[in-house]
Amino acid sequence: MNHPALFSPLALGPVEVPNRIAVAPMCQYSAMDGCAGDWHLQHWSTLALSGAGLVMVEASGVERRGRITHGCLGLYSDDCEGTIARTLAAVRRMAGPVKFGIQLAHAGRKASAQRPWEGGGPLRADEDPWPTVSASALPFDAGWHEPQALDEAGLAQVTQAFVDAARRAVRIGFEIVEVHAAHGYLLHQFLSPLANRRADECGGSLANRTRFPLQVLAAVRAAVPAGTALGLRISATDWVAGGWTVEDSIEFLAAARRLGLDYVCVSSAGLTARADIPLGPGYQVEIAGRIRRATGLVTRAVGLITAPAQAEAIVRDGSADQVALARAFLDDPRWGWHAADALGVEAWAPPPYARARLASWRQSRDSMR
Repeated sequence: MNHPALFSPLALGPVEVPNRIAVAPMCQYSAMDGCAGDWHLQHWSTLALSGAGLVMVEASGVERRGRITHGCLGLYSDDCEGTIARTLAAVRRMAGPVKFGIQLAHAGRKASAQRPWEGGGPLRADEDPWPTVSASALPFDAGWHEPQALDEAGLAQVTQAFVDAARRAVRIGFEIVEVHAAHGYLLHQFLSPLANRRADECGGSLANRTRFPLQVLAAVRAAVPAGTALGLRISATDWVAGGWTVEDSIEFLAAARRLGLDYVCVSSAGLTARADIPLGPGYQVEIAGRIRRATGLVTRAVGLITAPAQAEAIVRDGSADQVALARAFLDDPRWGWHAADALGVEAWAPPPYARARLASWRQSRDSMR
């Protein structure tokens, strides 16, 4: 058979990853005041040996108030930077050709929330809540905290927080920095007319609503070296009438590309709890294909991609340049190895695990099934 497209290398701007499989950033809600700990060491180590060519570290708050929950990872202090640096250094010693990136985020009005297993709602008064900010003073949903609309000084503060976090990420050794503008978090709140009701130059028209996210992106691009890949995760549609659309996304991404964006990860929704999302296998892939064709950007598809043949078809037919999986890797931490088996290629494994990759052993195993 022809060599699988899924296992061909890919250039994300200046950074080449060894295959087209990425581990999507997954919040673990297990940090202490933004700092990585033992959980992150085992989690990242497992993902490093998954067969994916790229591991994206979970959304990391650029400000303490920008975390979603008390357990969210952050990159806003020397302590945060130090713990992430030590953890990544330990994992890299066993990771072989795998590349690591980090997603920089600010939760905006969706901050000050409970961990999912604690309910996922807004923190109660006895749970140490904190003030939240957004594009406008509109709560995420009924019962949520009312955020403060960011003024000019607040916009500058958030921009600088993204810049400072990006510089920390580079010092740590991440080769890829991804700005989170999806899932209803702060930058998405500026993009969508459902959350942005401002009357100044950052509200109203599409050009105005994209102004602040593009400002952040340009500042991060200027802050990181040319050899660092810059990505952006977007919710390409709100799945709500009158909200952010795929057409808006295409126009926004064209401007982002002119600022030096290297790739886009195409997700959707998260801005409101009332979205009508057509969930199903690969339900966002068609949108990723539209964006890839319209913008020429290197594009990553994500969302209910679970089977090797499905992932291979997405890359081979040009719907996306890369696929990202999340829950599939939690369910099967060797998903990439098993995808290589299914598609008839060899996958990298560290020497102590090489015996599990021997063709003769796999043939014997399969014959006994």
